[in-house]
Amino acid sequence: MIKKMKWLIGCLIYVILMAIHLLAPLALAQETGREVLVVDATGPVTPIMLGLIERAIAQADSRNAEALVIRLDTPGGSVELTQRIIQAIIAADVPVVVYVWPSGAHAASAGTFITLAGHVAAMAPRTSIGAASPIDGSGAEIDETLRAKIENILVADIKGLADRRGEKALEWAEQAITEAKAASADEALELGVIDFVARDLDDLLTQIDGFTVEVAGDEVTLATASAEVDYLQATTVEEFLSILTNPTIALFLISIGGLAIIYELANPGGYMSGIIGVICLLIGLYALGQLPVNYAGLALILLALALFGAEFFVHSHGALTTGGVVSFIIGGLILFNTDEFTYQLPLPSIIGIPLAIAVILAFAVRKAWQARRAKPVTGQEGLIGAVGTVKVALEPEGSVFVWGERWQASSVNGQPISAGERVRVTAIEGLHLKVEKVS
Repeated sequence: MIKKMKWLIGCLIYVILMAIHLLAPLALAQETGREVLVVDATGPVTPIMLGLIERAIAQADSRNAEALVIRLDTPGGSVELTQRIIQAIIAADVPVVVYVWPSGAHAASAGTFITLAGHVAAMAPRTSIGAASPIDGSGAEIDETLRAKIENILVADIKGLADRRGEKALEWAEQAITEAKAASADEALELGVIDFVARDLDDLLTQIDGFTVEVAGDEVTLATASAEVDYLQATTVEEFLSILTNPTIALFLISIGGLAIIYELANPGGYMSGIIGVICLLIGLYALGQLPVNYAGLALILLALALFGAEFFVHSHGALTTGGVVSFIIGGLILFNTDEFTYQLPLPSIIGIPLAIAVILAFAVRKAWQARRAKPVTGQEGLIGAVGTVKVALEPEGSVFVWGERWQASSVNGQPISAGERVRVTAIEGLHLKVEKVS
């Protein structure tokens, strides 16, 4: 009995020691929070980016992370979505570090607001930050009254984010709105717009170690030098939607969808091209719905597709196709040029897509018109000009063998034609052929 009790006590002690060994690192990590969560926010500000950042903040908070690092590279986007991202960052219970990265990246327009909203703002070398002057939906300058209203609202917002960074930062932030000022990483650091310039993530975590920030009204000193780094990966759905909302991909999907629908209308009955076209067009329009779009540019692109389709039915000798190419290029140039977002589609895409469509249309239209003009090769019309052999002498009536069938026939001029002679069909009267002798 005593031996059994000793054995049970020994097992219990072993289990307790093993539990302490396994759970101590986790408990220590939870107590110290020595973990940094990193998330990449790239591309236009869309609902996908908003959802990713909100999810990252929630995870960093639940894991008691030392900090959340948002690696940012954006040309801008929706003002409404940007405000929601700013609200999420300000309300976070974990320090949020906004890091404009990698080299060559930029925090333009809405990205400037997001960077300034971070508890810590940093940039990689050879990056830029700044905002463009407000413009209307067609890319033109807007009237002074409306411009003043927009600028005053944006200036008030950006001052609220930059007021803790000093007078120089406040002055630059206002000029970023009113004069479209931009700054490099070193210039932004000198002005106090950002806190650090870091080569990479390791350099950033080393520099911000010991830096004190205010989070939810409390001062927090960061301890990131020896923290473990974990990367928050986008879900499969988020990655897929992020690809779709790429402006170039959205334009490509609309182009393919429109071309497939045009082909279906010109050659009805196959259904597959029409189904594929509708799917691509709807996905493309969904993608555009996630981006600030210049509706004048979208209208020009849809007009281009309509002109391309009309070429199938009206033989304009290329005039409609040329108009479609010009309309598409102009629409592509201004499609993403709005007061919230300025994004220049790659010029090869803007020019290449309509030219490729024009080449395909030229080939298809040429074949269609050749088919319409071609001589019939089946049915009664196809018999005209066919050559056969006289089976029963035409005196002037008899029978001939044409296309593997025997026909009643008579000679055109009433002259007799002997059996075995070669004849050509010149006319059809019901089931009776008119033929002439082949010389």
